[in-house]
Amino acid sequence: MSTDIFVGLMSGTSLDGVSAAVARIGPPSPASASPGYTCELLGALTRPYGPAERDRIERAIGAGATAAEWCRLNFDMGAWLADAAAAVLAESRVPRRSVRAVASHGQTVWHEGARATWQIGEPAVIAERLALPVVSGFRVRDVAAGGQGAPLVPIADALLFASPTGRRALQNIGGIGNVTVVPPAPAGVDPFARLDAVRAFDTGPGMIVIDAVTRALRPELPFDVGGALAHSGRSISAVVDALLTDPYFAAPPPKSTGRELFSASYAAGLIARCRAARPDASAADIVATAVALTTASVSDAYRRFIPEPLTEILLSGGGTRNPALVAALSGALAPAPVRRFSDVYFDDTAKEPVAFALLGYLHLHGQPGNVPRATGARGPRVLGVLTPA
Repeated sequence: MSTDIFVGLMSGTSLDGVSAAVARIGPPSPASASPGYTCELLGALTRPYGPAERDRIERAIGAGATAAEWCRLNFDMGAWLADAAAAVLAESRVPRRSVRAVASHGQTVWHEGARATWQIGEPAVIAERLALPVVSGFRVRDVAAGGQGAPLVPIADALLFASPTGRRALQNIGGIGNVTVVPPAPAGVDPFARLDAVRAFDTGPGMIVIDAVTRALRPELPFDVGGALAHSGRSISAVVDALLTDPYFAAPPPKSTGRELFSASYAAGLIARCRAARPDASAADIVATAVALTTASVSDAYRRFIPEPLTEILLSGGGTRNPALVAALSGALAPAPVRRFSDVYFDDTAKEPVAFALLGYLHLHGQPGNVPRATGARGPRVLGVLTPA
């Protein structure tokens, strides 16, 4: 297996924009001190969505779009992904001729674990715009094999970000929260042999409910900037307790979720519950309650489904920019120390596109990209579909 440069692309449930990364991926080396595959981040950026673009995606996700709108959005999303790839290559000064392939997750518009999944962002458009091969459609094969099709990042957590000495949890707080627990990874051991000991699943809402509540109550804000509202509010514990009775939280892994459950109507229900429980609740109180829900759902998932002691927890995703949420999680997950992923590796905004770069690498080398214990698939599968340059 060779060392190759890939561009990883993805658009998450938070709908902030397209995240892009350029990474040099290499296979494990018996002579290396690395516990798994090698990864050198060469560049990363986010192409933000404008209000009209976000509205189109939200309309498609909310099932309010027509077939014509879905079709056009699929092609336009392909162009937005290609623009982000071109921009990150220019910024990192990596010539296109040096790139083995683009690995694009696109944007999920519907995900029904073990039943059906749909990501848009036409790969043919990306291939035409960049004159590069594109690997896409990573969830589909796992779902066809009886899996949830999610989470997909655990393969990168296991192959790239394992600790050589301790059991590490990698907790992503994007739109949806998800965790991967990886066992110690001593150098020289086949990283695929460790996958049976990896545990991963979606914990529930990450920033998706917090952001939706903030925008509903304070339309002038794109999100709770700096966690200021949550810091100044008093959460309503009775509302959090009631919301935690949703069957999703008690369901054992493998499991995955998304905007299909934690939708705009879910956020509106949280607001209504807060106002019923505390008629004088301020916007800050309600945002603080949304933060408390994410915190409680994560800590409850650890209590239920991660019985082993953890050496450390690494936080990544947009939630790490919310100091109120980070502080709450650090307290709720004690005594395990909580650190930011970027304090150990690289800027965590690049973590997920790097994971898809790895999935593209694995696809072209005929290696499985799923973690069956995490997704529930019948076995390891090579993920993705290749669109030639």
